[in-house]
Amino acid sequence: MELIIEQMPIVFRALNAGFLQTLKLFFVTLIGALPLGLLIAFGSMSRFKPLSWLSRLIVWIIRGTPLMIQLLIVYYFPGLILKNNIWGGGESGRFLAASIGFIINYACYFSEIYRGGIQSIPVGQEEAGLVLGMTKSQIFFRVKLLQMVKRIVPPVSNEIITLVKDTSLSRIIALQEIIWAGQAFMKGSQGISGAIWPLFFTAFYYLIWNGMVTVLLAKLEKKLDYFR
Repeated sequence: MELIIEQMPIVFRALNAGFLQTLKLFFVTLIGALPLGLLIAFGSMSRFKPLSWLSRLIVWIIRGTPLMIQLLIVYYFPGLILKNNIWGGGESGRFLAASIGFIINYACYFSEIYRGGIQSIPVGQEEAGLVLGMTKSQIFFRVKLLQMVKRIVPPVSNEIITLVKDTSLSRIIALQEIIWAGQAFMKGSQGISGAIWPLFFTAFYYLIWNGMVTVLLAKLEKKLDYFR
């Protein structure tokens, strides 16, 4: 017990650094995936068939394959196949590759949620807007958008909560997120080896962050109740 108490400062410094990397990946993914998902949704609903087919093909591939494989392909494909390691070997390169992999993956999932939300709005509202002289873009941003947001908040919330845990998959390309930091003390890190207890503390980091995200999303959903 005394040994664990002595090791705690070292372990928590490493876990805090890993958790910071996890948070960065979480926020970068959301910032990139939410708007990209909307663009993909527009592409899949486009009347220009080649664009619609291409968008739906990309979504089908991304949703039909594991995120872990996608991360491996994004990180290793340029160096092994194209002979051009665009990411480099450092932590910043791994983070960039992980960010791109996560953004593409979650953008495809968000796009289907957006598409379902947009198509759930009654067609009569668009027809009424056209009669009033509004353009299609005005109808979307002034009439459909807020209604769509209310309808997509629950499924988007589920994806965001899943993202909190999915960030741990980035360790497959050796990104030093929090689970990587915790597991390192089992193999040997900073003079500590064979210690499994740091892994249990990583679960508390996820539980606390997941709880905060859940509360914030619940408050957002409650504020949108006026659309009922």
